[in-house]
Amino acid sequence: MPSRSDEPRRDATGSRRGSSRNGGVSGERGAEPGIGGISDARAYTPRGRTVRDGGGRAEQRRDPRTSRTQDPFRPALQVLDGGRSAATRTGARSGAAARRESTAGRTTVVRTVTDRTSRDAAPAATPRRRVGGREPRRGDRPAARRPSRKTPRPPRLADPGRRLRLGTALALALFVAIGVRLVVLQAVDTPAYADGGLAERLRTVPLPAPRGAILDRDGAALAHSVEARYVYADPTRIKDIAATAQTLSPLLGLPASELAEKMQPRKRINGDDSQFEYLARGVTVARAREIMELGLPGIAAGRDERREVPGGDLAANLIGFTSLDMVGLEGLEARYDDLLHGEDGQRVFEIGLGALAAPIPGGYSRTTKAKPGSSIVLTIDRDLQYTVQRILSERMAAVQGSTGAAVVVDARTGEVLAQASHPTYNAAKPQASDPTDREDAATSFVVDPGSVHKAITFGAALQEGVITPDTVFPVANGIRKGDTWFRDTFPANGKRMSVAGMMAHSSNVGTIQIADQVGPERLLDYQQRFGLGKPTGVGMPGEASGRLLPVPEWSESSHGSVPIGHSVDATPLQMAAVYAAIANDGTYVQPRLVKATIGPDGTRTPAEEPVTRQVLSPDNAAALRTMMEAVTTVDNATGLAAAVPGYRVAGKTGTGWRLVEGKKQPGEVASFIGMAPADDPKYVIAVFVHSPSGGGGQVSAPAFKEMMTFALRHFRVPPSSDPAPKFTVFP
Repeated sequence: MPSRSDEPRRDATGSRRGSSRNGGVSGERGAEPGIGGISDARAYTPRGRTVRDGGGRAEQRRDPRTSRTQDPFRPALQVLDGGRSAATRTGARSGAAARRESTAGRTTVVRTVTDRTSRDAAPAATPRRRVGGREPRRGDRPAARRPSRKTPRPPRLADPGRRLRLGTALALALFVAIGVRLVVLQAVDTPAYADGGLAERLRTVPLPAPRGAILDRDGAALAHSVEARYVYADPTRIKDIAATAQTLSPLLGLPASELAEKMQPRKRINGDDSQFEYLARGVTVARAREIMELGLPGIAAGRDERREVPGGDLAANLIGFTSLDMVGLEGLEARYDDLLHGEDGQRVFEIGLGALAAPIPGGYSRTTKAKPGSSIVLTIDRDLQYTVQRILSERMAAVQGSTGAAVVVDARTGEVLAQASHPTYNAAKPQASDPTDREDAATSFVVDPGSVHKAITFGAALQEGVITPDTVFPVANGIRKGDTWFRDTFPANGKRMSVAGMMAHSSNVGTIQIADQVGPERLLDYQQRFGLGKPTGVGMPGEASGRLLPVPEWSESSHGSVPIGHSVDATPLQMAAVYAAIANDGTYVQPRLVKATIGPDGTRTPAEEPVTRQVLSPDNAAALRTMMEAVTTVDNATGLAAAVPGYRVAGKTGTGWRLVEGKKQPGEVASFIGMAPADDPKYVIAVFVHSPSGGGGQVSAPAFKEMMTFALRHFRVPPSSDPAPKFTVFP
C-alpha cells in the first residue's frame, strides 16, 4: 500500500510524528540543550493539550481518540491575567510550539496557546483528499478533531469608579424619595395627621344655658337661676379621706360619713379609676371660694347653676321644681321645661399634655355660645297669692283639714290671679316633702261638687225658659227618685218658694223639680258647655279631667243626684271657671296661668288667646247672679259668712265628697264659690276644703270673705254703689 503523506509517521518507539493538522506547529522538534544534560520537551496544541516525547528528539503527538489531558494551571493563569489568553501574554505567539528549556538542572516550561481565530480556522484549512479516486476509508482518514468548547468568560473584577457612581446614584435617589415624602406630609397630608392627633389634645368645657325665670304678672321672680358652683372630689388624689370629710362637712352642710363614702376610690365601668365624684351641687360662689382656699388635695369646684325660689313655698304647688341638672320635674317647671331650659353651649380648645395641660396659644379653639332659656310670665299676682295661701293654711289648721284649694280668677279674661293648695312645701328644698304635699289641689283635687253645681241647673233652666227670676212653685220636704229620698236641710213644708229662696236655702227638692223640666240630655249639654268633663288646659301637668255621667248610664236615682251636684266629678278650677262664665255675662273663658313669654333677646310674646264660648245670654247670666245674691243676704241663708262689707256678693255654698280613684273618702268637702261686686263682677274665688271630721262649712265661706276682701282692696275696686235687692223666700 502506498504511503500516505497525511498519515502520521511513527518512530522506533511507536510514537507518532507528523505535522499538526492545524499547521501551527511543525510537528517535530529536536531536543534542545538543557541544564545538566537533561532535556525534555512538551508541545501544546492550540487547545492546550500536550504531546509528550517518549525520550529523545522525537515529539509525541496526541491522538484525538486518546484520553484528554487538561492543563490544571490554565484557568488560574487566565484569572491572574485578567482573563486574557496566553497568546496575548506572550506577545501573540500564534502558531508557535511550546518549549521546554532546561537551565541549571531544571526544566522551564513555556506555553504558547494559539488564539481562537487560528483554532477555529484550522478545520477549514485542511481539505479532504481523495485516494485513488475514492474517499479515504474511515481508518485511512486523519483523526477527527473534536469541536472546540467555548472558554467561559472569567468574572470581571469590581470597578471602583463604577461602584462609586452606583452608590452616589442610590444615595441621591434615597434623598429625593425622602424629600418628596416630606413635601407630601407637610403640604398634602398635613390636615389628616393634624386632625388625627388633635382629638387627644382637645378639651371640651360645657357652657350651661341659663334657665329661664318664672315671673309673676308684674315681673317679680317666683323662680330663677343664679350662678353657683359644684364641689367634687378626685379619689385618686385624696390623702386622708376622714380628715377631708370632717373639714368639708360644716361647709357643705352634709354628714361627714356621706362625704367620706363619696370620696372612696372606685372603678368606672371601663375599669379606670374614678377621678370625679360630686360632693355637692348648687354651692354658693362665696362658699366654694372658701373651700378652695383650704387647698385640700383632690377637692375642686366647677361652674354650676342653682334654682332659687325666693318665696320658698309661695306658689310652690304651681311652680314645681327642677333636678340638680336643671331639668323640670314637677309643676310649671316640668310643663314648660323645653321653653325654660334653652340650649347649652360648649368651648372646645387645644391643650398640652401632662404638666402643660393648659390652653395652647394659637391652637384650635371653637366656642358655641349657650342660648339662654326663655322666661314665662304668669298671670299670678305674688301679693294676692301669698295672702290666699296664708288664709287657706290658717283655716285648714283650725278644722284639721286634709286637703284644701283656693282659686282666684279674673272674670273677664280667665286669668288665674292666685291658686293655692294645702298642704304645700318649700320648692327650694323639695326633697324634704312628701309627694302628696307637692300636688296642685286646684287641678288634681277631684270632688263631687255638691250644691255649687246647682248654678248650672238654674242657668240651664233660665236659658231654656223653664224658669224666670219670678218663678214660684210649691216645694215639698223630700222627693223620691228611684230608691233614694232627697231631702232639704231647710224644709219648705210644701209652701210656695221663689227660685231665689231655693238658691238661698239650697233646696234639693226644688232644684230636682226644675231639672226634671230641663231634662237629662239638655242638662248634660250645659254641663259640657260650662267646661265640665275635660281638663281646662290651664297649663298644669297632670290636670284631672273629671267625669260626667252619660245619660244612658243614668239610673232612676241619677235624676235626683246629678242636678244637685252628685254623680258628677269636677275639680275646683273647673267649678271656678263655671262661675267665671256666669260673672262674664254668660261667656265661658278658658282659664290660663301663662300671660306671656320673654325670649333670650328680651322679646315679649303674649300667650295665645283663650278659648271662649257663649253659654248663657247676658240677661240670663245677670238674672242668675241676682238669684245667687240671696245666698249672702237672706236671713238664715247658707252663705251669710261670705258677705263682704260694702260689696255685693253673689255665690253658692256646697257640700260634697272627695273621690280618690273613684272611691268616696271619709268626711265631706265644703265649698263656696262667689263673685264680687255682684252688679259688675271682677273676680271669682272658689274655696274647697276636705275635712275628714266635718266642719268644712265653717271654713270655706269665711275664707272666701277674707280672700275677696283683700283682692278687692288690692286691685282697688270701688265698693258697690247700689245695695243688694230684697228677696222673698215664700211669696
